[in-house]
Formats: sequence, structure tokens, C-alpha cells
Amino acid sequence: MFFIGESNNIDVIRIEIIIPENNIRIISEALKKIGVGGITVLKVKGRGKTQGPQIHASKGTELFTPEFSDKYVIHVIVSQEKETDVIEIVRSNSHSGKIFVSPVNHAVDIGSGLENEQAI
Repeated sequence: MFFIGESNNIDVIRIEIIIPENNIRIISEALKKIGVGGITVLKVKGRGKTQGPQIHASKGTELFTPEFSDKYVIHVIVSQEKETDVIEIVRSNSHSGKIFVSPVNHAVDIGSGLENEQAI
């Protein structure tokens, strides 16, 4: 059993993907093929280094550049050995965005009580 403050050596990572276009279905299907059991997808608003697209306002006569544009955030928790495959799937199915990878110190499946790699 894992206790807070205890050192552990599990190889589970969290990959957070932020993309501006809705390629979620293609990415999700490709992740299923490599055995990724689940993903979480959020539709959010945000801004990056580049300016978002202009939209028409006032019955189409004026152009307006919103400060924030639609983005999609995908959270994937996988074993570390799948990191390269997940990143390659995202990069081959999206033209822009960011990918962040961070370690997961402890994972617990609420229903079964399974922990760490067995929980994902």
C-alpha cells in the first residue's frame, strides 16, 4: 500500500494535450488502437502566442479579434512506455498546439481499489 510521503517507483504519466482544432475523434480512435483505455476531453477558451482568427461582428460589417478562442484539452494517463506513441499520434493528427508530460505519483481506481498501473 502507498502512503503519503513514501517513495514509489511507478511508471505512470499524465499527458495533457492542448489543440485549437477539433481532431478529438481521430486522436481518440488512434489511442484506442494502442490500448489507451480512456481519455478526458474538455472544450475551453484560451489564448496562446499567436492571435486567434478574426470573426465578423455587427451583421458582418466589422471584424473583431476575440481575446480568447476555442481550444480542446485532452488528458491521458498511460504507462510511461506509451509516451512516445501517444505523442506521435497527436502530432500526426493535429497541426498546432502543445503537449505537456508529467509524472503521476499515485493512481487509485475508486471502484476496484486497484492502484498505480493496474488502476489505469
